[in-house]
Amino acid sequence: MSSSDIFIGETIGTAVLILLGGGVCAAVTLKSSKARDAGWLAITFGWGFAVLTGAYLAGGVSGAHLNPAVTVGLAIEGGTAWGDVPLYLFSQLCGAMIGALLVWAVYYGQFHAHLTDPEIVDLQPVEDGMVDQKAAPKAGPVLGIFSTGPEIRNGVQNVITEIIATAVLVLAILTQGLNNEGTGLGTLGALITALVVVGIGLSLGGPTGYAINPVRDLGPRIVHSLLPLPNKGGSDWGYAWVPIVGPLIGGALAGGLYNLAFA
Repeated sequence: MSSSDIFIGETIGTAVLILLGGGVCAAVTLKSSKARDAGWLAITFGWGFAVLTGAYLAGGVSGAHLNPAVTVGLAIEGGTAWGDVPLYLFSQLCGAMIGALLVWAVYYGQFHAHLTDPEIVDLQPVEDGMVDQKAAPKAGPVLGIFSTGPEIRNGVQNVITEIIATAVLVLAILTQGLNNEGTGLGTLGALITALVVVGIGLSLGGPTGYAINPVRDLGPRIVHSLLPLPNKGGSDWGYAWVPIVGPLIGGALAGGLYNLAFA
């Protein structure tokens, strides 16, 4: 696999992943969207289909990691050369930022309508649960479209949640094909991974919004901070370390556990 294959596959695959995943968050969140208030089920299945599409697109080109935690897990397991890891991570971050920009382009009018509505912009909850029209919230009213945030802000708990959820994802990916004489599952693996992502979202996504992918959170958060969105609020950089550190640890633990228990 060449460097250009890795860059093209991971950039395009991750861009599509974020376009469809961020797109369902925008559809559920934004004013004047036909899917507004569709709920958590729509978000979890939307992200599952996003993973499925991105993985199908990139699988034959780069292996469709689409996630630094997966790349780290595969490197520890031995399926990916450590020398290729930086290129995978760089390509994934580029793709995530492109995907977030495309979400903004698709929902441009809805973003404007949402962020200029006084009922949405002026009445934002602050940390103590009260309403204060003058206090600036930690997270802006559309940040959840771009990145994750916890329901209960506790750094230790939030990191543990992301570690466990990501370890489940990466271990499920690494063990694909073990009952198929080690030959792997080919394109069927993308479907299985997508269903695992849906399951994680339904079962483990409630506390933090299940980033389970550092660039899924970091790339769109960077884009949120740079976009000329009116009244967009903060990008909550104080929390941004959690969906980076937690998934990377989870991916590494999954790789180690695979070598201990399954290799």
